[in-house]
Amino acid sequence: MTEPARILVVGGGYVGMYTALRLQRQLRTELGAGTAEIVVVTPEPYMTYQPFLPEAAAGSISPRHVVVPLRRVLDHCRIVIGEVHSVDHAKRTATLSTLATEEEGAGTLDLTYDELVIAPGSVSRTLPVPGLADHGIGFKTVEEAIGLRNHVIEQMDIASSTRDPAIRDAALTFVFVGGGYAGVEALAELEDMARYTARYYHNVKPEDLRWVLVEASDRILPEVGEEMGRYAVRELRGRNIDVRLRTCLETCEDRVAVLSDGTRLPTRTVVWTAGVKPAPVLAATDLPLNERGRLRCTARLTVEGVEHAWAAGDAAAVPDVTAKEPGTECAPNAQHAVRQAKVLAENIAASLRGQPLKEYAHAYVGSVASLGLHKGVAHVYGRKLKGYPAWFMHRAYHLSRVPTFNRKARVLAEWTLSGLFKREIVSLGSLEHPRAEFELAAAPPPGDGDKPRS
Repeated sequence: MTEPARILVVGGGYVGMYTALRLQRQLRTELGAGTAEIVVVTPEPYMTYQPFLPEAAAGSISPRHVVVPLRRVLDHCRIVIGEVHSVDHAKRTATLSTLATEEEGAGTLDLTYDELVIAPGSVSRTLPVPGLADHGIGFKTVEEAIGLRNHVIEQMDIASSTRDPAIRDAALTFVFVGGGYAGVEALAELEDMARYTARYYHNVKPEDLRWVLVEASDRILPEVGEEMGRYAVRELRGRNIDVRLRTCLETCEDRVAVLSDGTRLPTRTVVWTAGVKPAPVLAATDLPLNERGRLRCTARLTVEGVEHAWAAGDAAAVPDVTAKEPGTECAPNAQHAVRQAKVLAENIAASLRGQPLKEYAHAYVGSVASLGLHKGVAHVYGRKLKGYPAWFMHRAYHLSRVPTFNRKARVLAEWTLSGLFKREIVSLGSLEHPRAEFELAAAPPPGDGDKPRS
C-alpha cells in the first residue's frame, strides 16, 4: 500500500490556513482521503485577520473575533503548535520545536515531508534606534493590539491622577512611527477611542492628548495613491494630529522620543509600525532567496529551480504577470496572499495528479483604509472615495474577506450593537499579568520570611 504524501505547511497565516483549507477539501473530493496528509506547523493555534486589529484595539470588535481557530477550520489537518527553525529541503526535512519538546527538554525534532509549503509570513522590521527595544510597542498581533488599547487608557488614568505636569504631558503624548496601513489605521482608531474616553475624565480633555505620526517619506498610505494620501494627511491634521513627513525617529531613550528634525517629545508611548521583513526561518533554509530575503518564486508559486517546494504571501517574491514593467513582483499584502493561496492549493493538487500547473495572475484592484469611525479613504478600480463612503467600503470589503461565516456573523453583530450602545472604555491591563494578584496574595508579609509556621 502506498504511503500518503505528507504536505508540510509552515505557517498558519493567510497563505498557510487558506492553502491547507482548500487542500483538505480537495482531499475529500477530488484526490481521495488517503492521498495526502496535511501537517500545519504554526506558533499560534489561530490565524489573525490583521486588517481588523485597529478596530480590536479601539474596542469596536472583540479580540476573539479577529482570530480564526485553526483546529476548527482545518479539522482534517494535523495541527502542530510549534516553530520551524530550519529546513533542509535536499533531505526533505524540517527541524522544529513544539510546546511538548520545550517541556520535556528534548530540544528539537525532525519532521520529514514530501511537499513543502513555506508561508511563515513576516515580522516587524526594526531599526537600531536607541531605546526602541526597551520602550517600543509593536502592532502586528492581536495581543499587541489589546495591550496597546490597555496602555492608552492606563496613560489617561495616570494623567488624571498625577500632580506632576511632566508626567502628565508624557502620559498624554502618543508617538506612532510609520505611515503605512498599520500605523495610520491604528493611530486613527485609537485617537477616536481616546477622544471618546476623555469625556469620562473630569480633568482630561481631548485637546490635552497629543498624537504624533512620524513618517520617513513624503507621503502616507502610498497604496491609496498620492491624492488620497494628501487627503488623509489633511483629515488627520484637522483632528489635531501632528503628522511629520520626511522625519525619522532617532532615539527614544529615557522615555523621550527625539526626531530627526530636532523635536524632543517626552512620551510613554512609542508605537513602531515602520514596515515588515521576511520571517527569520527563510534564512535557515537551503532555498534560493532574493536580495530582500524573500523566496525566489515562479508565477506558478513554486520555488525557483526547486521541486516539491511552494511559497506565497509575504515570504515569497512572486512575479506579477499582469504588470506592464518586466521584473515587477506582487506586493506582499493580504489581497494577493488570499488569492495566491487558492492557486497554490490547486497547483499542489494538480502536481499530485500529474497535471499541468497554472500561473497566478491578479491585477491589483486598489486599496481602502480606515481613518477612524465613519472616516476613510479608498482608491478602488480607479475610483477615489473619502469620508463615510470609503469607511463603509472598508468595512464591507473586510467583512467579505474575513474567514468563516461564523466570524462574519459575529463581527457584523458587534458592529450593529456598537451603533446602538456606547463604546466600551474598559482597560483590562491585568490580562497581561494574570497571576500578579495571586502572587501578591501568596507572598509572605514583609519581615515574616524567617518566622516558623505553626
